[in-house]
Amino acid sequence: MAVHGRRHTLEELFDEARARISRLSPEAAHAAAQEGALVVDIRSELDRERDGIVPGAVHMPRTVLEWRTDVDSPWRNPCVGGLDRQLVVLCDHGYSSVLAAAVLVELGFTRAGDVIGGFAAWREAGLPVGSARQRRRGRDELAGMGPPEP
Repeated sequence: MAVHGRRHTLEELFDEARARISRLSPEAAHAAAQEGALVVDIRSELDRERDGIVPGAVHMPRTVLEWRTDVDSPWRNPCVGGLDRQLVVLCDHGYSSVLAAAVLVELGFTRAGDVIGGFAAWREAGLPVGSARQRRRGRDELAGMGPPEP
């Protein structure tokens, strides 16, 4: 972790984060999901509508990830499960997911990781992709609280 008073480069932040998480190829991430890992899609609604979704993934925008996963949060998504569950974070190209997965490790998810190359690599590998549901949240429904995609 960073020492206060010293500025880190972005590459140093990524290197530190990568060292703390499990990085999975798209194929390995798909296999892990088949074995019970939860794929956590942190992409924006716009990206999901444009590019598609991973069936079985739960959508948690990056802006609310910590609140939806922390075991002590009153805004936790119950689909996450316990700290022993493997969480595999998915972003567009595999950069934001590195930092997000490292935060999950800080929150106690020792089996947190990400998909190398993100959704783009998942799609290129020919893994399952579905269409995003055209659903609008109700006024009182919080982002990132939904169930896994069908």
